[in-house]
Amino acid sequence: MPQAQAPLAQHAAPTVRSTFVTDARKRAQAAWALGLLCLVALVLVVVHASSLERSLALARAARPGWLLIALAAQVATYVSAALVWREPLRHSGYTLPMRVLVRLGIVKIFTDQALPSAGLGGSLMAIRGLLRRGVPRSIALTALLSSLLSRDIAFLLVVFVSAAILWRHHVAGATLFIGVAIFLLVLLLVPAFLIALHQWNRDPRVAALGRWLHLSRLIESFNDVSLDLLLNRHLLMRTVALQLAIFLLDAATLWIALGAVGAPTPFWAAFASFAVASMAATIGPVPVGLGTFEAASVGMLKLLGVPIEAALAATLLLRAFTFWLPMLPGFWLAHVELRAKRHSAAAAQQPSGE
Repeated sequence: MPQAQAPLAQHAAPTVRSTFVTDARKRAQAAWALGLLCLVALVLVVVHASSLERSLALARAARPGWLLIALAAQVATYVSAALVWREPLRHSGYTLPMRVLVRLGIVKIFTDQALPSAGLGGSLMAIRGLLRRGVPRSIALTALLSSLLSRDIAFLLVVFVSAAILWRHHVAGATLFIGVAIFLLVLLLVPAFLIALHQWNRDPRVAALGRWLHLSRLIESFNDVSLDLLLNRHLLMRTVALQLAIFLLDAATLWIALGAVGAPTPFWAAFASFAVASMAATIGPVPVGLGTFEAASVGMLKLLGVPIEAALAATLLLRAFTFWLPMLPGFWLAHVELRAKRHSAAAAQQPSGE
Protein backbone atom coordinates (compact mmCIF):
# COMPACT_ATOMS: atom_id res chain seq x y z
CA MET A 1 0.00 0.00 0.00
CA PRO A 2 2.75 2.59 0.77
CA GLN A 3 4.27 1.92 -2.65
CA ALA A 4 0.92 2.55 -4.34
CA GLN A 5 0.52 5.92 -2.57
CA ALA A 6 3.96 7.27 -3.51
CA PRO A 7 3.08 8.41 -7.08
CA LEU A 8 0.05 10.27 -5.71
CA ALA A 9 2.28 12.19 -3.29
CA GLN A 10 4.72 12.97 -6.06
CA HIS A 11 1.93 14.49 -8.14
CA ALA A 12 0.37 16.37 -5.21
CA ALA A 13 3.45 18.47 -4.40
CA PRO A 14 3.78 20.05 -7.89
CA THR A 15 0.01 20.69 -7.91
CA VAL A 16 0.17 22.59 -4.60
CA ARG A 17 3.24 24.47 -5.74
CA SER A 18 1.68 25.44 -9.10
CA THR A 19 -1.49 26.57 -7.31
CA PHE A 20 0.59 28.74 -4.96
CA VAL A 21 2.50 30.27 -7.89
CA THR A 22 -0.74 30.96 -9.77
CA ASP A 23 -2.31 32.59 -6.70
CA ALA A 24 0.82 34.70 -6.12
CA ARG A 25 0.81 35.83 -9.75
CA LYS A 26 -2.86 36.84 -9.57
CA ARG A 27 -2.28 38.75 -6.32
CA ALA A 28 0.71 40.52 -7.88
CA GLN A 29 -1.28 41.54 -10.95
CA ALA A 30 -4.11 42.87 -8.78
CA ALA A 31 -1.66 44.77 -6.55
CA TRP A 32 0.09 46.37 -9.50
CA ALA A 33 -3.21 47.32 -11.15
CA LEU A 34 -4.46 48.94 -7.93
CA GLY A 35 -1.13 50.70 -7.39
CA LEU A 36 -1.03 52.12 -10.90
CA LEU A 37 -4.63 53.26 -10.50
CA CYS A 38 -3.68 55.13 -7.31
CA LEU A 39 -0.70 56.69 -9.06
CA VAL A 40 -2.87 57.86 -11.96
CA ALA A 41 -5.36 59.31 -9.48
CA LEU A 42 -2.53 61.25 -7.79
CA VAL A 43 -1.36 62.62 -11.14
CA LEU A 44 -4.92 63.73 -11.96
CA VAL A 45 -5.16 65.54 -8.61
CA VAL A 46 -1.89 67.36 -9.30
CA VAL A 47 -3.05 68.24 -12.81
CA HIS A 48 -6.23 69.66 -11.33
CA ALA A 49 -4.38 71.58 -8.60
CA SER A 50 -1.45 72.81 -10.63
CA SER A 51 0.63 71.79 -13.62
CA LEU A 52 1.85 68.24 -14.24
CA GLU A 53 3.99 69.52 -17.09
CA ARG A 54 5.85 71.76 -14.66
CA SER A 55 6.44 68.83 -12.28
CA LEU A 56 7.85 66.69 -15.08
CA ALA A 57 9.94 69.60 -16.35
CA LEU A 58 11.41 70.07 -12.85
CA ALA A 59 12.23 66.36 -12.67
CA ARG A 60 13.89 66.39 -16.10
CA ALA A 61 15.85 69.54 -15.28
CA ALA A 62 17.16 68.17 -11.98
CA ARG A 63 20.83 68.99 -11.45
CA PRO A 64 22.98 65.98 -12.43
CA GLY A 65 25.43 66.53 -9.56
CA TRP A 66 22.64 66.29 -7.00
CA LEU A 67 21.30 63.15 -8.67
CA LEU A 68 24.72 61.50 -8.47
CA ILE A 69 24.76 62.20 -4.73
CA ALA A 70 21.27 60.69 -4.45
CA LEU A 71 22.45 57.62 -6.36
CA ALA A 72 25.42 57.27 -3.99
CA ALA A 73 23.02 57.46 -1.03
CA GLN A 74 20.95 54.64 -2.51
CA VAL A 75 24.03 52.48 -3.12
CA ALA A 76 24.86 53.01 0.56
CA THR A 77 21.41 51.67 1.52
CA TYR A 78 22.21 48.35 -0.19
CA VAL A 79 25.53 48.16 1.61
CA SER A 80 23.78 48.82 4.93
CA ALA A 81 21.15 46.18 4.17
CA ALA A 82 23.90 43.66 3.38
CA LEU A 83 25.60 44.51 6.68
CA VAL A 84 22.31 43.80 8.49
CA TRP A 85 22.41 40.25 7.09
CA ARG A 86 26.15 39.87 7.68
CA GLU A 87 25.96 40.61 11.42
CA PRO A 88 23.98 37.50 12.53
CA LEU A 89 25.76 35.32 9.96
CA ARG A 90 29.20 36.38 11.18
CA HIS A 91 28.08 36.01 14.79
CA SER A 92 27.22 32.37 13.95
CA GLY A 93 30.56 31.73 12.24
CA TYR A 94 29.42 32.07 8.62
CA THR A 95 31.03 34.82 6.59
CA LEU A 96 29.82 35.59 3.06
CA PRO A 97 31.34 38.22 0.72
CA MET A 98 29.60 41.58 0.75
CA ARG A 99 28.92 41.34 -2.99
CA VAL A 100 26.88 38.17 -2.39
CA LEU A 101 24.84 39.76 0.39
CA VAL A 102 24.21 42.92 -1.66
CA ARG A 103 23.13 40.73 -4.55
CA LEU A 104 20.70 38.76 -2.39
CA GLY A 105 19.37 42.03 -0.96
CA ILE A 106 18.57 43.35 -4.45
CA VAL A 107 16.89 40.04 -5.34
CA LYS A 108 14.77 40.27 -2.17
CA ILE A 109 13.69 43.84 -2.95
CA PHE A 110 12.80 42.94 -6.54
CA THR A 111 10.81 39.85 -5.51
CA ASP A 112 8.91 41.76 -2.82
CA GLN A 113 7.97 44.44 -5.36
CA ALA A 114 7.24 42.16 -8.32
CA LEU A 115 5.29 39.55 -6.29
CA PRO A 116 3.79 41.37 -3.30
CA SER A 117 3.33 38.87 -0.45
CA ALA A 118 4.01 40.83 2.76
CA GLY A 119 7.73 40.29 2.21
CA LEU A 120 7.50 36.47 2.27
CA GLY A 121 8.43 35.94 -1.39
CA GLY A 122 11.63 37.96 -1.17
CA SER A 123 12.49 36.40 2.18
CA LEU A 124 12.19 32.89 0.76
CA MET A 125 14.42 33.85 -2.17
CA ALA A 126 17.04 35.24 0.22
CA ILE A 127 16.92 32.13 2.43
CA ARG A 128 17.32 29.83 -0.58
CA GLY A 129 20.31 31.88 -1.69
CA LEU A 130 21.93 31.48 1.72
CA LEU A 131 21.21 27.74 1.82
CA ARG A 132 22.80 27.27 -1.59
CA ARG A 133 25.94 28.96 -0.27
CA GLY A 134 26.33 26.55 2.60
CA VAL A 135 24.52 28.40 5.40
CA PRO A 136 22.45 26.03 7.59
CA ARG A 137 18.69 26.53 7.47
CA SER A 138 18.47 27.49 11.16
CA ILE A 139 21.14 30.21 10.76
CA ALA A 140 19.61 31.50 7.50
CA LEU A 141 16.14 31.76 9.05
CA THR A 142 17.55 33.42 12.17
CA ALA A 143 19.38 35.97 9.98
CA LEU A 144 16.12 36.70 8.15
CA LEU A 145 14.12 37.17 11.36
CA SER A 146 16.92 39.33 12.79
CA SER A 147 16.65 41.55 9.71
CA LEU A 148 12.86 41.79 9.98
CA LEU A 149 12.89 42.41 13.74
CA SER A 150 15.53 45.13 13.53
CA ARG A 151 13.71 46.81 10.65
CA ASP A 152 10.42 46.88 12.56
CA ILE A 153 12.14 48.39 15.61
CA ALA A 154 13.89 51.01 13.46
CA PHE A 155 10.63 51.74 11.60
CA LEU A 156 8.83 52.33 14.90
CA LEU A 157 11.57 54.70 16.09
CA VAL A 158 11.47 56.63 12.80
CA VAL A 159 7.67 57.00 12.89
CA PHE A 160 7.60 58.10 16.53
CA VAL A 161 10.43 60.62 16.01
CA SER A 162 8.69 61.98 12.90
CA ALA A 163 5.39 62.34 14.77
CA ALA A 164 7.22 64.20 17.55
CA ILE A 165 8.87 66.52 15.01
CA LEU A 166 5.56 67.28 13.30
CA TRP A 167 3.86 67.83 16.66
CA ARG A 168 6.64 70.24 17.69
CA HIS A 169 6.13 72.21 14.46
CA HIS A 170 2.33 72.21 15.00
CA VAL A 171 1.67 70.08 11.93
CA ALA A 172 0.52 66.87 13.60
CA GLY A 173 -3.21 66.37 13.91
CA ALA A 174 -5.69 63.68 14.88
CA THR A 175 -5.34 62.01 11.45
CA LEU A 176 -1.60 61.51 11.93
CA PHE A 177 -1.99 59.99 15.39
CA ILE A 178 -4.75 57.68 14.15
CA GLY A 179 -2.44 56.63 11.33
CA VAL A 180 0.39 55.95 13.81
CA ALA A 181 -1.96 53.83 15.93
CA ILE A 182 -3.06 51.79 12.88
CA PHE A 183 0.58 51.44 11.78
CA LEU A 184 1.56 50.14 15.21
CA LEU A 185 -1.29 47.63 15.10
CA VAL A 186 -0.36 46.41 11.59
CA LEU A 187 3.33 46.15 12.46
CA LEU A 188 2.62 44.03 15.52
CA LEU A 189 -0.21 42.02 14.01
CA VAL A 190 1.85 40.01 11.49
CA PRO A 191 4.45 38.61 13.94
CA ALA A 192 1.72 38.02 16.55
CA PHE A 193 -0.30 36.09 13.96
CA LEU A 194 2.68 33.92 12.98
CA ILE A 195 3.54 33.23 16.63
CA ALA A 196 -0.09 32.27 17.31
CA LEU A 197 -0.10 29.88 14.35
CA HIS A 198 3.12 28.33 15.61
CA GLN A 199 1.87 28.11 19.20
CA TRP A 200 -1.43 26.40 18.36
CA ASN A 201 -0.37 24.54 15.23
CA ARG A 202 -1.44 21.22 16.80
CA ASP A 203 -5.06 22.33 16.67
CA PRO A 204 -6.47 20.86 13.39
CA ARG A 205 -8.29 24.10 12.55
CA VAL A 206 -5.17 26.21 13.08
CA ALA A 207 -3.07 23.74 11.09
CA ALA A 208 -5.61 23.93 8.24
CA LEU A 209 -5.41 27.73 8.30
CA GLY A 210 -1.61 27.55 8.07
CA ARG A 211 -1.84 25.20 5.08
CA TRP A 212 -4.43 27.42 3.38
CA LEU A 213 -2.10 30.42 3.77
CA HIS A 214 0.88 28.35 2.54
CA LEU A 215 2.73 29.13 5.79
CA SER A 216 3.08 25.62 7.21
CA ARG A 217 6.74 25.16 6.27
CA LEU A 218 7.64 28.63 7.49
CA ILE A 219 5.90 28.02 10.83
CA GLU A 220 7.59 24.63 11.27
CA SER A 221 10.95 26.29 10.59
CA PHE A 222 10.51 28.48 13.68
CA ASN A 223 11.63 25.49 15.75
CA ASP A 224 15.10 25.90 14.23
CA VAL A 225 15.46 29.59 15.14
CA SER A 226 18.14 30.44 17.69
CA LEU A 227 16.38 32.76 20.13
CA ASP A 228 19.66 33.48 21.93
CA LEU A 229 21.07 34.86 18.68
CA LEU A 230 17.86 36.59 17.61
CA LEU A 231 17.49 38.42 20.94
CA ASN A 232 21.18 39.09 21.50
CA ARG A 233 21.24 42.68 22.79
CA HIS A 234 24.51 43.78 21.17
CA LEU A 235 23.62 42.19 17.84
CA LEU A 236 20.17 43.78 17.92
CA MET A 237 21.62 47.22 18.66
CA ARG A 238 24.01 46.95 15.69
CA THR A 239 21.33 45.77 13.25
CA VAL A 240 18.82 48.42 14.41
CA ALA A 241 21.50 51.10 13.92
CA LEU A 242 22.10 49.83 10.37
CA GLN A 243 18.36 49.83 9.65
CA LEU A 244 18.11 53.40 10.96
CA ALA A 245 20.93 54.33 8.59
CA ILE A 246 18.85 52.97 5.69
CA PHE A 247 15.85 55.12 6.68
CA LEU A 248 18.09 58.19 7.03
CA LEU A 249 19.71 57.55 3.63
CA ASP A 250 16.29 57.20 1.97
CA ALA A 251 15.09 60.41 3.63
CA ALA A 252 18.33 62.08 2.53
CA THR A 253 17.58 60.97 -1.04
CA LEU A 254 14.25 62.82 -0.90
CA TRP A 255 15.98 65.85 0.64
CA ILE A 256 18.60 65.83 -2.15
CA ALA A 257 15.88 65.42 -4.80
CA LEU A 258 14.11 68.50 -3.43
CA GLY A 259 17.33 70.47 -3.76
CA ALA A 260 17.87 69.09 -7.25
CA VAL A 261 14.51 70.45 -8.46
CA GLY A 262 15.15 73.86 -6.94
CA ALA A 263 13.09 73.51 -3.76
CA PRO A 264 15.60 73.36 -0.89
CA THR A 265 13.85 72.11 2.24
CA PRO A 266 14.99 71.53 5.84
CA PHE A 267 16.10 67.95 6.37
CA TRP A 268 13.57 67.41 9.15
CA ALA A 269 10.74 68.14 6.70
CA ALA A 270 12.05 65.62 4.16
CA PHE A 271 12.63 63.06 6.94
CA ALA A 272 9.12 63.45 8.38
CA SER A 273 7.51 63.36 4.93
CA PHE A 274 9.39 60.20 4.00
CA ALA A 275 8.46 58.54 7.31
CA VAL A 276 4.75 59.39 6.96
CA ALA A 277 4.75 58.24 3.32
CA SER A 278 6.42 54.94 4.28
CA MET A 279 3.88 54.47 7.06
CA ALA A 280 1.00 55.16 4.65
CA ALA A 281 2.43 52.66 2.16
CA THR A 282 2.61 50.04 4.93
CA ILE A 283 -0.97 50.41 6.16
CA GLY A 284 -2.47 51.33 2.78
CA PRO A 285 -4.55 48.96 0.61
CA VAL A 286 -1.83 48.56 -2.04
CA PRO A 287 0.79 45.91 -1.13
CA VAL A 288 3.59 47.58 -3.14
CA GLY A 289 2.74 51.05 -1.81
CA LEU A 290 2.52 52.30 -5.38
CA GLY A 291 0.42 55.47 -5.44
CA THR A 292 -0.18 55.60 -1.68
CA PHE A 293 3.47 56.43 -0.95
CA GLU A 294 3.55 59.13 -3.61
CA ALA A 295 0.26 60.66 -2.45
CA ALA A 296 1.34 60.77 1.21
CA SER A 297 4.76 62.18 0.35
CA VAL A 298 3.37 64.94 -1.90
CA GLY A 299 0.65 65.75 0.64
CA MET A 300 3.09 66.05 3.55
CA LEU A 301 5.59 68.12 1.60
CA LYS A 302 2.80 70.45 0.43
CA LEU A 303 1.60 70.74 4.05
CA LEU A 304 5.15 71.71 5.07
CA GLY A 305 5.34 74.51 2.50
CA VAL A 306 6.88 72.84 -0.55
CA PRO A 307 5.24 73.82 -3.88
CA ILE A 308 3.14 70.92 -5.12
CA GLU A 309 4.99 70.74 -8.46
CA ALA A 310 8.35 70.42 -6.71
CA ALA A 311 6.91 67.96 -4.18
CA LEU A 312 5.67 65.67 -6.95
CA ALA A 313 8.89 66.01 -8.97
CA ALA A 314 11.08 65.18 -5.96
CA THR A 315 8.85 62.27 -4.94
CA LEU A 316 8.97 60.83 -8.47
CA LEU A 317 12.76 61.12 -8.44
CA LEU A 318 12.91 59.39 -5.06
CA ARG A 319 10.71 56.54 -6.29
CA ALA A 320 12.81 56.27 -9.44
CA PHE A 321 15.83 55.58 -7.23
CA THR A 322 14.20 53.40 -4.58
CA PHE A 323 11.46 51.56 -6.51
CA TRP A 324 12.05 51.54 -10.26
CA LEU A 325 15.85 51.56 -10.52
CA PRO A 326 16.37 48.23 -8.65
CA MET A 327 13.82 46.47 -10.88
CA LEU A 328 16.12 45.82 -13.88
CA PRO A 329 19.16 44.47 -11.98
CA GLY A 330 16.77 42.73 -9.60
CA PHE A 331 15.07 40.91 -12.47
CA TRP A 332 18.42 39.78 -13.88
CA LEU A 333 19.84 38.70 -10.51
CA ALA A 334 16.61 36.86 -9.61
CA HIS A 335 16.84 35.03 -12.94
CA VAL A 336 20.45 34.07 -12.16
CA GLU A 337 19.47 32.85 -8.67
CA LEU A 338 16.60 30.75 -10.02
CA ARG A 339 18.83 29.27 -12.72
CA ALA A 340 21.47 28.39 -10.12
CA LYS A 341 18.76 26.78 -8.00
CA ARG A 342 17.60 24.61 -10.91
CA HIS A 343 21.18 23.56 -11.66
CA SER A 344 21.71 22.64 -7.99
CA ALA A 345 18.48 20.63 -7.93
CA ALA A 346 19.43 18.84 -11.16
CA ALA A 347 22.90 18.02 -9.82
CA ALA A 348 21.40 16.67 -6.57
CA GLN A 349 19.08 14.33 -8.52
CA GLN A 350 21.92 12.79 -10.55
CA PRO A 351 23.25 9.40 -9.37
CA SER A 352 26.43 9.72 -7.32
CA GLY A 353 28.34 7.57 -9.79
CA GLU A 354 27.84 9.96 -12.70
